[in-house]
Amino acid sequence: MLSRKSAWLWLVEKEWRELLVSRAWWVLLVLMGPLVGVSFIGAVRTYAEVSGLGGTAAGVGEALSPLVGVWAPTFSACELVAVFLLPFVAIRLMGGDRQSGALKIESQQGMSAFARVAAKAGVLAVGWIVASAAPLVAILLWKSYGGTLYAPELATIAIGHLLNAGLTIALAAAAASMTEHPSTAAVVTLSVTVGTWIVNFIAAVQGGIWEKVSSYTPTAMVAEFQHGLLRVDMVLIALALVMGGLALAAIWIRIGVALRRRVFESLALSALITIVVTACSLVSASWDLSENRMNSFSEGDEQALLQIHTPLRIEAHLAAEDPRRSDLERKALAKLRRVMPDVRVQYISATSTGLFEQTSPHYGEIWYEMAGRKEMSRVTTAEGVLETIYALAGVAAPAEDEESIFRGHPLAVPPNGAALVFYGIWPTVIIAVGVLLKRRST
Repeated sequence: MLSRKSAWLWLVEKEWRELLVSRAWWVLLVLMGPLVGVSFIGAVRTYAEVSGLGGTAAGVGEALSPLVGVWAPTFSACELVAVFLLPFVAIRLMGGDRQSGALKIESQQGMSAFARVAAKAGVLAVGWIVASAAPLVAILLWKSYGGTLYAPELATIAIGHLLNAGLTIALAAAAASMTEHPSTAAVVTLSVTVGTWIVNFIAAVQGGIWEKVSSYTPTAMVAEFQHGLLRVDMVLIALALVMGGLALAAIWIRIGVALRRRVFESLALSALITIVVTACSLVSASWDLSENRMNSFSEGDEQALLQIHTPLRIEAHLAAEDPRRSDLERKALAKLRRVMPDVRVQYISATSTGLFEQTSPHYGEIWYEMAGRKEMSRVTTAEGVLETIYALAGVAAPAEDEESIFRGHPLAVPPNGAALVFYGIWPTVIIAVGVLLKRRST
């Protein structure tokens, strides 16, 4: 019998060898390059055209932010891989021991069930980091073209996709531990993923509580990180769900424990996770790490808003599917909540589309109330919202600072060599390394 420390290291080494011989992981590695390449090449080509390549008019401002123009679409390939490929790798590693009978040997090594699950999840996390070398290659190519890099926003995107991968691993681990066969676990994992997409769809149509719930789905979380916004509540909730998923896997990996006890412990764990997630959702701290401050008002406007301590109530007569509502929320209210925590927004609509409410005299009105004073506006731009709030609060609007305006980073350079790297060199190197490791192990 090995000591607990040596037994855990033995398990880590065993799981790493299992990962290296996993065909699913090598398929993930091979496909990661071309998928990132498609996104990167398309993004750089579009960025170059907007910058003036080929005689087109050069753009300025947020349209030429590398975060929006290059990195968000490039890293979206990681989200695709995490949804459709990573679950199979995780299920193979988590559920393979049940099929081979090695799970019984592991249980005799004196390790806790959570320690065993943590070892497997840690190896999978390292495997994901290795696969993330493809976006790193894209970053190096962009730098070789003369493009600018802003480390905080790149780090934010990387954190978001690492958390997303962690959620996938935890979900796959729980599914693999609770089911008898890997195919069943794959169906369960995909069903949960599709379920989050359905929640997003319902939220877009119905709004209300669904909109609040959908803001914490993996898709919404990744979108926030890809825009350079680091929200503490999202990080805490993601970590809580990851730990909860791994804990659930640890409960069900104990095949010698009575089914009734495992069900009871699972219900208790679910209740605990619900409480923790609810508490984490109340945290409002966040940081806008994008270079162009796309998630924030200007520094002058933020300083002016911080002088307002009176609660603000906003009543918007806009339907859930009205484009004006999404503009109001994205361009103004989301930024406003980050500066003024005591803001309550209520949307009022008789229908979800608003098509048959256009004749109503009050549809489209946005009412602002502060300290008993009310004012109505129909403007959904950030400038219009701020102007109304300043008028209600009696605060002078700050002067526009020309020096603080983000001018963008135009780069009229085509993605030369990227196709060769991602479509040729990357798959060739991955396949060659895989064949070499297989020969050394035989």
